[in-house]
Amino acid sequence: MSPSLRLIISTLFGLGFFALPVPFDGKWTVAFDVVVSWLRGAAPSAVSVYALLLIAAGAILSVSAGRAGASSSTHAFAAPPVFRALRAVGLLLAIPLALGVGPDWLLAKETGGLMWGTLISSVAIIVPLGAIMLNLLAGYGCLELVGTITRPLMRPLFRLPGRAALDDLTSWLGSYSVGLYLTRRLLDQGRYTRREAFTIATCFSTVSVGFVGVVASTLNLLPLFPIIFGSYFVVVYLVAIIQVRLWPTTNVPTTYVGAPDPEPEPKGPLVAAALVAAKEQAARARPMPHLMIEGLRDGVILAATILGTILTVGLAALLLAEHTPVFDWLGAPIAPVLSWLGLQDADRLAPAVTAGVTEMYIPALLVKDAPVAGRFFICLLSISQLVFFSSVGPMMLDMFRDVPIRLRDLFGIFLLRTVLLVPVLALWTKLLVSIGAFAGLA
Repeated sequence: MSPSLRLIISTLFGLGFFALPVPFDGKWTVAFDVVVSWLRGAAPSAVSVYALLLIAAGAILSVSAGRAGASSSTHAFAAPPVFRALRAVGLLLAIPLALGVGPDWLLAKETGGLMWGTLISSVAIIVPLGAIMLNLLAGYGCLELVGTITRPLMRPLFRLPGRAALDDLTSWLGSYSVGLYLTRRLLDQGRYTRREAFTIATCFSTVSVGFVGVVASTLNLLPLFPIIFGSYFVVVYLVAIIQVRLWPTTNVPTTYVGAPDPEPEPKGPLVAAALVAAKEQAARARPMPHLMIEGLRDGVILAATILGTILTVGLAALLLAEHTPVFDWLGAPIAPVLSWLGLQDADRLAPAVTAGVTEMYIPALLVKDAPVAGRFFICLLSISQLVFFSSVGPMMLDMFRDVPIRLRDLFGIFLLRTVLLVPVLALWTKLLVSIGAFAGLA
């Protein structure tokens, strides 16, 4: 097969998988979401057992990798003691959750039910499946094609190479976990510096288009979905432009993890240079079955290493939100600010502003009965804060220890994004109210 044909087939197939709208279960979504939803729905018990086995493998092999004289085969599971402990606790939690036997606080749908039945089961499938498809896209030249074309925008705006645009695209259309997998892979290959990987992970680990629809539906805002998604798209990039120029991003070293392989300057017309670079990569790529098997292997290993951490940290965050008044306390100083910005029911909205750090779906549950303007504000805020500790936070901590991404960094970024987003989204909400955009909605 010629390099050009390899490039065309892999690009059309891969982008079609992540981006082509298809009808499913009464809504429009993408093929990637259809496959994940079908697997979870067709065999939930098998998915539960599979997730449990992954968590068990991650916990056991992490302990094994931490011993003196450990085999090189367990190197991928090596981790500092704190992460080995988190994975081990994750296994202890996973067993009763998989069996459906345990105390109410663990099995409740708002805590363990959400973590196990939604987040863990989804990530266990999404990461390996996404890794297969991304290996094809990156291996056959799509990375070079997209990277070269988008370089004139990515470098001046976000201080990133053009190839970062593919990471961004996979998060928007697939899942932040797939985007994080690609970022980790390119970091190991020396295609990103530590700071670039940090920037991509913390600025562009967006929730997918489909999940934006889920949040909008929960808040009875689906008629406003075009406005919601358009606003979400704009504010994510506006905040990213600011965030990359502030702490903690600017403190991350610009060194490489792997042998440096920086993005070359394009020679000649941009599109022509992109096609040349893409075809050169497609020409030296390994056969498709090899890339797919490699992606599956890497995805399964990654899922095994992160699922226990996600379960432990995520469940702790949800228990904190459900069973303590901590977010009411944290929200109390915010209520006067929201009121000053012109938002009604500020006392009800304020706890939801801070609760997004636990799980981005929680704020929506807290304001389901608020006025439409308040629901709109919280909907946009919760999906734009990006850092939440039911999933993406522990994933970053575990996957990017060598960057490093630290706990203090994630809390700092959550606070920074919230400070930037609240006034912008409040003013945007007031403007929409003034022009009657919410008329007829209850």
